[in-house]
Amino acid sequence: MSEKRLSQGMIQVYTGDGKGKTTAALGLACRAAGHGYKIFIIQFMKGNIGQRATSGEYGELEAARRLAPYLTIRQMGRGCRVSRENPDPEDVKLCQEAMDLARGVISGGEYDIVVLDEINVAVDFGLVQKEEVLKLMDERPANVELILTGRHAAQEIIERADLVTEMVEIKHYYQRGIESRKGIEK
Repeated sequence: MSEKRLSQGMIQVYTGDGKGKTTAALGLACRAAGHGYKIFIIQFMKGNIGQRATSGEYGELEAARRLAPYLTIRQMGRGCRVSRENPDPEDVKLCQEAMDLARGVISGGEYDIVVLDEINVAVDFGLVQKEEVLKLMDERPANVELILTGRHAAQEIIERADLVTEMVEIKHYYQRGIESRKGIEK
């Protein structure tokens, strides 16, 4: 168990179509690690499970290695696009495994902050049931900060959260054909 504990955890939601949801959660994680808190991030629908991982794909994975034991990140995805209309059964299975992990991490007492990165998208795609997330929010120990990221946060999740930030895209260089850049978007 970490020596420091939050006296009161809150539920935060970062949603919207603009860039910065995961980045905001990672920034908070970095700040908290600097104060000796322990953070566990579960990335839904991201990763290379079942495939050979590409070294350096996501900079936050290397940062987590450097910030261990304060920061842990687990990717729970296949590393490919998930079909919203016809999700692969493997994607559904991986999201359910991620939810099982989330329940264990949140109730386990070791971590002060738990980030469920892209959980809102997983709910929107039907890979995770909204009711499962609401139950997790309700059963969260009072000293655990819970952060839910991803576009299209369900209204019920927004209503139960203590803080909601919507990232709004005003302008983005993707519109000019500029792809994700190492160290900036990944």
